[in-house]
Amino acid sequence: MTNKSSKAVMGQSDFNGIITLAITGASGAGYALRLIECLIAANYQLYILCSSAGRIVLDTEVGVKIPSSPDAASRFLTEKYQAKAEQITVFGKEQWFSPVASGSAAPKQMVVCPCSTGTMAAICYGMSDNLIERAADVVIKERGQLILMIRETPFSTLHLQNMLSLSQQGVTIMPASPGFYHQAKSIEDLIDFMVARVLDHLGIAQDIMPRWGYS
Repeated sequence: MTNKSSKAVMGQSDFNGIITLAITGASGAGYALRLIECLIAANYQLYILCSSAGRIVLDTEVGVKIPSSPDAASRFLTEKYQAKAEQITVFGKEQWFSPVASGSAAPKQMVVCPCSTGTMAAICYGMSDNLIERAADVVIKERGQLILMIRETPFSTLHLQNMLSLSQQGVTIMPASPGFYHQAKSIEDLIDFMVARVLDHLGIAQDIMPRWGYS
């Protein structure tokens, strides 16, 4: 049987790989948009999952209005980033037949950026009530790479316990806490600091932030 989901998987040979990117309602929408830009430039195919709260934060913080329809959102982001055909595919929260919902088809790498503590808790306990949670659950059970860019302050004891539990399961906990030693001159510099760290962990070459000890 051939469907839209299988067609997207078949198209991956044109790219360097596939990465799932989930955007939740935590503050830090700029991180997600910059990460999309860098992954597209690095010729990666993206499966994007955006919660309703994530779309609200994108609009509030950076004025980007992502359509609620997955197909319209795919077209919108493809045009915004001048991506190749099928390089960006957006899935709705209940598209259970999408590749990310199954261990036999899901990408082995996933980033939740930014990640709310609520989403982190749901992932920690394997709730799988929506596609973001299910996709993360699949990556964990398949022993893939899951990066959570947590954005909250201060952290409660419960938050910290969830982080510890996830870390013990192999999940990378990467709070959105940029450094200042590179003498940041703008918000964009701070965003690039964190996005560069994500790219480093994904094994993707980047030149947006110099490494320690290099100018």
